[in-house]
Amino acid sequence: MSANSGTPFRGTIGKTVAESKPWWPDAPRPPEGAPNILVVLFDDVGFSDFGCYGSAIKTPTIDRLAAEGLRYSGFHTTAMCSTTRAALLTGRNHHSVGVGCLANFDSGYPGYRGKIAREAGTLAEMLRIHGYRNYMVGKWHVTPLTESGATGPFDGWPLGRGFDRFYGFLDAETDQYAPELVSDNTHIDPPGTYADGYHLTEDLIDQSIRFIGDHVADRPDVPWLTWVALGACHAPHQAPADIIRSYDAEFAHGWDVERERRLTRQKAMGLVPEGTRMPARNDGVKAWEEHSADERRVFTRLQAAFAGMLDHSDRHLARLVSFLETAGIRDNTVIIVMSDNGASQEGGPLGFVNAMGPFNFKPEPIAEKLSRIDDIGGPDTHSNFPHGWAMASNTPLRRYKQNTHGGGIRDPFVINWPKRIAGKGELRHQFVHACDLTPTLLELIGVESPGTIAGCPQMLLEGESFARSITDASAPSKSSPQYFEMFGHRGLWQDGWKAVAFHPSGTPFENDKWELFHLDQDFSETDDLAAREPERLAAMIATWWAEAEKHKVLPLDDRFGPRFAENAARFHGARHHFVFHAGMGHVPTDVAPDVRSRSYTIEAHVEIDGQGADGVLISHGDATSGYSLYVRDGHLVHDLNIGGSHQIVRSDRKVPSGARRLGVHVERLVRKEPPAKGSRTGVTEYTLLIDGEPAGSLQTQLGFHTLISWSGLDIGRDRGSPVSHYEVPFAFEGRLLRVTVTMHDDQRLDGDGVGNAQMARQ
Repeated sequence: MSANSGTPFRGTIGKTVAESKPWWPDAPRPPEGAPNILVVLFDDVGFSDFGCYGSAIKTPTIDRLAAEGLRYSGFHTTAMCSTTRAALLTGRNHHSVGVGCLANFDSGYPGYRGKIAREAGTLAEMLRIHGYRNYMVGKWHVTPLTESGATGPFDGWPLGRGFDRFYGFLDAETDQYAPELVSDNTHIDPPGTYADGYHLTEDLIDQSIRFIGDHVADRPDVPWLTWVALGACHAPHQAPADIIRSYDAEFAHGWDVERERRLTRQKAMGLVPEGTRMPARNDGVKAWEEHSADERRVFTRLQAAFAGMLDHSDRHLARLVSFLETAGIRDNTVIIVMSDNGASQEGGPLGFVNAMGPFNFKPEPIAEKLSRIDDIGGPDTHSNFPHGWAMASNTPLRRYKQNTHGGGIRDPFVINWPKRIAGKGELRHQFVHACDLTPTLLELIGVESPGTIAGCPQMLLEGESFARSITDASAPSKSSPQYFEMFGHRGLWQDGWKAVAFHPSGTPFENDKWELFHLDQDFSETDDLAAREPERLAAMIATWWAEAEKHKVLPLDDRFGPRFAENAARFHGARHHFVFHAGMGHVPTDVAPDVRSRSYTIEAHVEIDGQGADGVLISHGDATSGYSLYVRDGHLVHDLNIGGSHQIVRSDRKVPSGARRLGVHVERLVRKEPPAKGSRTGVTEYTLLIDGEPAGSLQTQLGFHTLISWSGLDIGRDRGSPVSHYEVPFAFEGRLLRVTVTMHDDQRLDGDGVGNAQMARQ
């Protein structure tokens, strides 16, 4: 056997070199002229948000790529981020590969493992066999978050699924100024701070340029795949303040006028048929003019933050495209720009300046929002826009991300390939699904999906290539039906028709109302033909159930909170004691101790010399929410940060020098029953401890009822944006031996609250 490939040695081995004949196995070779592939995947960007899809948001780079390539009006996703990524990467339906819902939990059923099955090779794994080098930058989110810690397992991380390099984040979202970064298989600190001018988007584009630049220098003869999955425009919406404020005037007219303007542009562009009707406002969205002047001002700035984030990303994407041109490789690079689902409904009816407070039952009234209006988009905010603006993003489609109506699953898709696309600026109206991308790219390259990868037999591809439509505008749409399902919302596309059911969580599935639309004539799903075509609808519903059984969609499950709570309980099991040592790395929040809505004790074992020692002992979270135990000016301090409201207790005496145990005991004084929906759990007491003796206490109604933070835990420092009032990293100056966290078995989580908080993270 040869040393590296496992291929039988085909030379001759004699007693001496003179009697032997060497042999070298052939390296994998791509087809002659195989293109480079650059996939740029935006997050939570609606159908109309790119300028070339009807928006006034400045996206000249994307618009140029569209003008020199093609735009698709019928590209469909799966309504959520993890699921769309699984379908894009594998060429199969998301339930079929085990990612029927989010990577955040494993429901115990084959379609809902939160992790791509080994039998479903990724595009990177397929291309590696043909000699490609593969680079992943940005958001991954197809690894269970309980597997995102320092010990992995790493088989579901990018390097375990065919990528040669990775720089990005594993979770659904991250702070753009203080991201939770991973380089290859290692958690790292971000290379800059907000004060330095750091922003994640710029960093991700820098790394993309570096990966491609290194590749061109080393192996210019080998094609590459670079997958760039930006955090934009997922919440938190964060961008430079000057860009954000430049959009205030642009959107002061409100979402009703904005929808009409976008639809008018879309008709003029030919993106939608001239007869397309604007649907009524989504449920619960009021007319813009029915809101107060203060509300309209806040809502406008929240929309400006979203727009500023997209604008900012386009500016940096321009640098990447320019680099390809400078390097002389743009001509034979396929560039694809798209979004993973429709615009997000997680901002609720009024939006958020900092979502962390409301998810822990700390209200954020409009007056408070208004007082912080100039903070929106900055480092101490976790902002998201209200439903009305999400509705406008999805113009002219109904509903939002999570839903299987058009607003959740119909998204922009731009493809640019100077060498092969002749129809510059043309439109394509074929129905296309996320699972069709990998088969299309394989056909464009001229290779087939392998029967086995690393010895594992592979599932057949379920997507259908739409490569023919690139050169033939009249090419037919896919021949097979395409199902949709997310949290019980269901849909089926077949031969230009669509059956769809909106499912109110917690209600019987058999009560769902199915609607029927002829999409070829009704782009915006406004003319329900269910009563006029009952036989067609019944046949399509039957097909949906058959497809659901075939693709591992069943059992249907609409339980948000229980899924998350059960997953956390199963992961931690009976473990109630954690020991952390100085020098360890960052701990993602899903791996860290779960101190929500329970009693617990934290204790740090330290040694302090006679000069004293300040600094962080343990911190979990960031400037928007979390807790920190630290020493400042010789006093022990604990900060409970709920949505930017700091409940601080300071020790009544200084910490003596020597070997000490410094801690805090947290006791839930009202904990017998779960809280009523939308209420607080009662009083929680925080008592500082010096060598086990009380050293000051605080009682508060605030506490971590549904989430701690979406940023993780650090020992001996605070790595990201500061949880409390200090400058990071505020590393502990003494000798920190270890920190223990001991949790009481009295946790009483509000299931609905947990579900709502976690869904806002996706």
